[in-house]
Amino acid sequence: MDVLLDIIHTFDYDILLQISSAWRGGASDSFWALITALGDKGILWIVLAIVLLCFRKTRRAGVAVSCALLLGLLVGNVWLKEMIQRPRPFVTHDDLIALVDPGDRWSFPSGHALSSFAAATALCYHWRWAGIAAYLPAAMIAFSRLYACVHYPTDVLGGAVIGALCGFVAAWVTDRLIDRCHTIRLRKGA
Repeated sequence: MDVLLDIIHTFDYDILLQISSAWRGGASDSFWALITALGDKGILWIVLAIVLLCFRKTRRAGVAVSCALLLGLLVGNVWLKEMIQRPRPFVTHDDLIALVDPGDRWSFPSGHALSSFAAATALCYHWRWAGIAAYLPAAMIAFSRLYACVHYPTDVLGGAVIGALCGFVAAWVTDRLIDRCHTIRLRKGA
């Protein structure tokens, strides 16, 4: 098991070192810092959820996105990060320099990737094409965390997978609960 973990850690480090040495510098740093800021505290996705909640036609998707973000926060930031406590790449490797303040101490899973993929998946459950389009900024936000050297690739991959699962579960459950509430309301009105 230790050999497998060493291989994964070496793979993670090599990718970050390649990104850091080959791509970082100049206007690119500003661009990716802006992209990562869009994912800070899930702000882009919270704004999206609020906008969706404002219109009757998209309200169900707004509820699903909101629930996906809340579920992702609980699973990723409250539970997994504190349970696993993986140090950030720039903490364990002196040659990697963080481009931005990561916001907290622990690396796995990436909260930015988790919230982004949770929101995009929940949106995709209700509005297929809008959800598919949302995966582009989600992927860009996830990559920005690698570019900034604040997460390992496996942190981002883990965050994306967990986020997609949270998004699907939240969308499915909220869909069933809203349908159930609607049915009960119709029966009371009859």
